[in-house]
Amino acid sequence: MTHTATQRPLAAEDVVHLRAGGTSVVVLLSDERLPRIVHWGEDLGELRAQDLVSLAATAMPGIGDSAVTYPQPVPVLAQLPEGWMGRPGLIADRDGAEWAAKFTVSSFTCVDGDEAQALTVSAVDEQYGLDLVVEIEVLHASGLVRQRATLRNARAGRLRVGALELALPVPAEADEVMDLTGRWALERVPQRRAFDVGEWVRTSRGGKPGLEHTMLVLAGRRGFGFRSGRVWATHLAWSGNQTLGAERTPADVRRLVASEVLVADEVTLDADEQYVSPWQYGSWGDGLDELATRFHRHLRASPAHPGTPRPVILNTWEAVYFDHDPATLIALAERGAEAGAERFVVDDGWFVGRRDDTTSLGDWTIDRERWPDGLAPLANRVRELGMDFGLWFEPEMINLDSDLARAHPEWLFDAGHGAGMPSRHQHVLDLGHPDAEQYVLEAVSALVAELDIAYIKWDHNRYLLDAGHTPTGTAGYRAHTLAAYRVMDELHRRHPGLEIESCASGGGRIDLGVLARTQRVWPSDCNDPHERMEIQRWTGLLVPPEYQGTHIGAEHSHTTHRQHPLSYRGEKAIWGNLGVELNLLVEDEGSRAAVASWIALHKRLRSLLHGGVSVHADLAEPAARLEGVVAADGSDALFALSLTERPRTWPLGRLTIPGLDDDRTYRVTRVTPEAEPLGDAQPTWLVDGVELPGRVLRVVGVEMPNLDPDRSVLLRFEG
Repeated sequence: MTHTATQRPLAAEDVVHLRAGGTSVVVLLSDERLPRIVHWGEDLGELRAQDLVSLAATAMPGIGDSAVTYPQPVPVLAQLPEGWMGRPGLIADRDGAEWAAKFTVSSFTCVDGDEAQALTVSAVDEQYGLDLVVEIEVLHASGLVRQRATLRNARAGRLRVGALELALPVPAEADEVMDLTGRWALERVPQRRAFDVGEWVRTSRGGKPGLEHTMLVLAGRRGFGFRSGRVWATHLAWSGNQTLGAERTPADVRRLVASEVLVADEVTLDADEQYVSPWQYGSWGDGLDELATRFHRHLRASPAHPGTPRPVILNTWEAVYFDHDPATLIALAERGAEAGAERFVVDDGWFVGRRDDTTSLGDWTIDRERWPDGLAPLANRVRELGMDFGLWFEPEMINLDSDLARAHPEWLFDAGHGAGMPSRHQHVLDLGHPDAEQYVLEAVSALVAELDIAYIKWDHNRYLLDAGHTPTGTAGYRAHTLAAYRVMDELHRRHPGLEIESCASGGGRIDLGVLARTQRVWPSDCNDPHERMEIQRWTGLLVPPEYQGTHIGAEHSHTTHRQHPLSYRGEKAIWGNLGVELNLLVEDEGSRAAVASWIALHKRLRSLLHGGVSVHADLAEPAARLEGVVAADGSDALFALSLTERPRTWPLGRLTIPGLDDDRTYRVTRVTPEAEPLGDAQPTWLVDGVELPGRVLRVVGVEMPNLDPDRSVLLRFEG
């Protein structure tokens, strides 16, 4: 139903209660002001109209004589003329004037749809000639809240938009902030700080979220863990420049903010043109596991979710790097099929002139010197072996030493100082040129059709630094991101069933914007299981296991130079979309058999691993990790106990098992596809297993096996 906003005392129609997926969002719409969220979090149940009015009334502070100093509750888009002196909700102007917009609500509509309970609010600034629409939704499948805004220039005259930032409030109990940082081969490193007065802001400016990207900014009760402590988080569904932040004012307003970062007049609106912000998402939970589960349920309900068992991949990169020839790769495919692989992916090095990373990016034609008969014989052999065929591309990149760069130098970004600094000897192809966008689309699409490609590994190895669109030199970050989205969308339209992986030097582009178009992400270029355990754990705050590419790498890690046995590499790889990046042509028979045994175990447990609820225990011992997956009905679970270093005390002692069904009795056994002994002095129950109720396992626990550092044990709980 639609309501027209009028100034009057607080009434029932001024308060909207959105409920879905275990979440309540209560929105205040009084006094013609933009929506103000007075509760976001735990489901409040069915509330009477008077209950909602009373709830909203209790959220109004006593502000004395200075509403400028204490403008609470704050709208989802904060406005300077209403007394807000924190981070601005809208930065926009007309040639330096009309820069302090003030919107009044004209109407709002509530709809309970198939996907969400939704509130749409229309507002105007008649003096400035601006229209604003704010959409707030609570999603049925997940309980996530999301919101976005559409700004329209309603009159003649150019409007420059510098930022449109939305916010979700958090309560006073949220007194600690957490975010993630990282670098190449070490993504998703958590860091915490007190939620003090001021701003903690994380900004990505490289045209993609980046390896250091926080992915989420979280605020919660101090010391929140995976299983306890109320916590809230925000995320921006956008694959370009962006800001996420936490802000606390002297009036103790606490907010989580998110916005696209707009550079140098990237958005200028003529009459009747509009800007639509990316969706800001919010999740909450009693502990990080519940918060993450909301994101997982959302992605599993997405139309982009593959919905089929994730094929075990054999990728050629760390096996052969650029050293391609038909006989070698056919032999590698045959070894992969023997081990149980279901998808064979040819990585970098297949296209014309590509012998190393200095040349040929952009020339997406098969190298006939290496492949005189093309890639079709390999692709056909792969399918004969029962696998499907995948191919690596880097569609947004270009080498200066390429036919494409020589033919179209104007397609390279240039802000006025030439092509800029190379990174990995490469530059960025400006997809903001319609012809460049079309070139990439047709080149990739033609090969997908010709070779019946089932899967694309879409890489993105260079940041968009001085991303000037030629010939004007204007900033092209936003246009490039939207063009990349269009290419992915059109490839899916032309080739139903095609799957795309988002890779960006590892985990540099992982967000709900690209995940609406991809079926897999590559969390890191590091396959060292010591690092991968943590990278996968923290990537899992947003991304469920079946989307995460997790590969068995070489015994001697190419990135860290550590060495690990196959038992540890295999265990850390089975949880996600399992892959193999070994050169099976040089591995001995015993190693190949061990790889095959891990693949077979993964396949047996795949429906559990990729359909269950991710669970992480909060342990007092910092060197220990206990984490796993529990079936949605609680009937089955798999956990891994691991040590990252020597623990402070020995043995580990009794650990409790979270996430199980209290009322089921579980058979607890060790699972291993290899005959690797755990060593001496193990608990006696481990020999033959044990049966215990879930409640006992949760409250009392069991004595844990004794492990060396960088070793693990798998435990199965069947109830």
